[in-house]
Amino acid sequence: MQPCFRAFEFRKLYKQNITMTDPIADYLTRIRNAVKARHRIIEIPASKVKKEITKVLYDKGYIQSYKFDTSTVQGTIKIALKYHPLDKSPAILKLERVSKPGMRKYASAENLPRVLNGLGIAIISTSKGIMTDKEARELKLGGEVMCYVY
Repeated sequence: MQPCFRAFEFRKLYKQNITMTDPIADYLTRIRNAVKARHRIIEIPASKVKKEITKVLYDKGYIQSYKFDTSTVQGTIKIALKYHPLDKSPAILKLERVSKPGMRKYASAENLPRVLNGLGIAIISTSKGIMTDKEARELKLGGEVMCYVY
């Protein structure tokens, strides 16, 4: 019985010390999984970048509402997902991570991507903050292409 107990303790300690290399990909995956499972509300660990991405998604109508909960040290983001009232289809059809920690993708103001010929959005991290590709094009700003949403 002793080896089983040690394996259990190892797994318990291992789960506590897991470091995440790409929190933005984790954020997008949680939303993607919640949309596939038809959840109404999801909770995600907060960070400044995740809060800004959430604000962009709300402003562009991809999520119904959001709330930042600061009761814990890190805080959480509660997101209410948006679905069509009649056929219950989700507002977010696809979330795609573009720039990854191992391969960053940058674009100048002239070369910013157009998602579905303007029907979707690309979320860009610029020197003026996180914004959509259309806003960055108007301000003539380039930056890191974080993800595509449509």
